[in-house]
Amino acid sequence: MTAAAPGGGGAGSGGRRHGPTLVAGLGAHPDPHPALDWIVMCSPGVGWWRASVAPGQLVEPGQLLGELTVLGVVIRVVAPAGARGRVVADADQGRAIAAQAGNPLLTLARGDAAIEGATAAHGAVATTAAAGLTIRAPSSGRFYGRPAPGKPAFVSAGDVIRDGHTVCLLEVMKTFHRVTYGGDGLPPQARVVSVAVADEADVNRGDVLLDLEAVS
Repeated sequence: MTAAAPGGGGAGSGGRRHGPTLVAGLGAHPDPHPALDWIVMCSPGVGWWRASVAPGQLVEPGQLLGELTVLGVVIRVVAPAGARGRVVADADQGRAIAAQAGNPLLTLARGDAAIEGATAAHGAVATTAAAGLTIRAPSSGRFYGRPAPGKPAFVSAGDVIRDGHTVCLLEVMKTFHRVTYGGDGLPPQARVVSVAVADEADVNRGDVLLDLEAVS
C-alpha cells in the first residue's frame, strides 16, 4: 500500500477522515546497555507519521503517541501495555515522516533513573576564562563515555553537539543516569574540544567532563 503525503491531494486538513485507533508495536533498541531499559515504539502500518509527544515527555500505556495518515485517513497510534517511560529520542514532534510497518517511531527509557537522567545535565555547566565552556558532573559517580562496550563513544573531540545530545552515562550506586547537553547559559550548539575524563573513571560533583567551544 502506498501512503499519500498529508495535505497532498485528497481531502484537505479540514475534511480529514479518521480511522480506528491502533496500538504501536514493540521493538528492541539497537544499542542495548545492561543498566538502561530502553523500549522502541514501532509503526503499526504504512503511512505518514506525525508524533504528538516530545523528547523528555513521560508516556503511559494507552497514551496517544501520534497520528499515522494513510491515503487521507488519520489513524491515532497509542502506546501498548507496559510501555511506560520517558521519550528520549526520535519524536521530532510536529513533522511528518514516511513510515513502514515495523519502523521505529520513538524510543522510551523506562524506570525512575532514566527519567531523572534525562535532565541530569541541566545546571551542571560552567564557563571558565581559560578554556571557554565546560560540562561538569551533576553528581559523583563513574563516568561511561559509550552506551555499551565496543560501541562508539557518545562524543569525541571535534564533534558538534546540540540540545539534548547525550554526552555520557554516570553510574551512581548501580544506577545509570544519562547526562545531556543543554540548559541555561549554553549556546544551542557547541564543539567538543576534549573529553576530560577517562572511560570508567570515578568523578566527583563539579568535575569537568567535557571542554567545549561555542559554534555559531
